[in-house]
Amino acid sequence: IGRVVYTVGGLPAVTPVNFALVEGYVVFRTAAGSRLAGAIKDSVVAFQVDEIDAESRSGWSVIAIGRATEVRDDEEIRRLAALVQPWVAGARDYVIRIKADIVSGRQLVQPQPGPAALVEFSS
Repeated sequence: IGRVVYTVGGLPAVTPVNFALVEGYVVFRTAAGSRLAGAIKDSVVAFQVDEIDAESRSGWSVIAIGRATEVRDDEEIRRLAALVQPWVAGARDYVIRIKADIVSGRQLVQPQPGPAALVEFSS
């Protein structure tokens, strides 16, 4: 699960989505009339995903920033929609992709013994 970060009425909003990475794009599906679909069309958004292991106190987090665009080509919609199956009920036939122009992240590693170390990166 990743999170799309966008703006609604000048305020920050976050929506969790299941997604796929396809040819350098973050791809997800939503309902055509959803608040998310209306707010992000052709807008710059952030996408954040992470994995944390509480037991080992390790993990990573990545943030991608870029423009969200609607996929309009019917063949491309079918191809991408097959790669991202909705996890919740209801129509999710609106396919969005985000081209990541800026990518940054952190990796939390637990050396033996001692406190965890934080490694940051960006591109």
